[in-house]
Amino acid sequence: MKRVFFIPVFFCLSLLTGCFGYPRLLSYPFDPGGRSLNSLASELNPQISGRYIVFITDRRGSQDVYMFDTVTRDLVDLLGLNSFDAIANHPSVSQDGRYIVFAASRQGRSAIFLYERETRQSRNLTSNLQAEVRNPTISADGSRIAFESSNNGQWDVLVYDRYGRPLNIPQEPR
Repeated sequence: MKRVFFIPVFFCLSLLTGCFGYPRLLSYPFDPGGRSLNSLASELNPQISGRYIVFITDRRGSQDVYMFDTVTRDLVDLLGLNSFDAIANHPSVSQDGRYIVFAASRQGRSAIFLYERETRQSRNLTSNLQAEVRNPTISADGSRIAFESSNNGQWDVLVYDRYGRPLNIPQEPR
């Protein structure tokens, strides 16, 4: 009799603990003035690392990179990052929020840019690469950037350091 009672109770408790554990739903305020995570504009390509969320939005009429601090619940100023002559997409942020990497297109040419918040400067990491590039991501410590590059008719994954130098990733022999 105890065994018959124990199995349904154990099953119900395991279901209930799944409802209260990770993940949990977080609610961030909506601001029609565009000073929060969500606005009347389109918010695209969100990436989260540590306490920061980076995303693309067209709040100012151009496709720009924005960063939201989940602890202070405010947008972070990214002075010198966005420009009207570039279309940004696919941002990624290091865990401490110091480095943001993103793809941008200017005059039909795509490139991968690294923005450093301390110096407020962006650097083109792929200026010497004669290929289409897209979908960058940055490591948690901000030391490595991986992205897709179309060279020779196919998309490959390349890994650079934050100074724009390609890294050789050892591959096991087949």
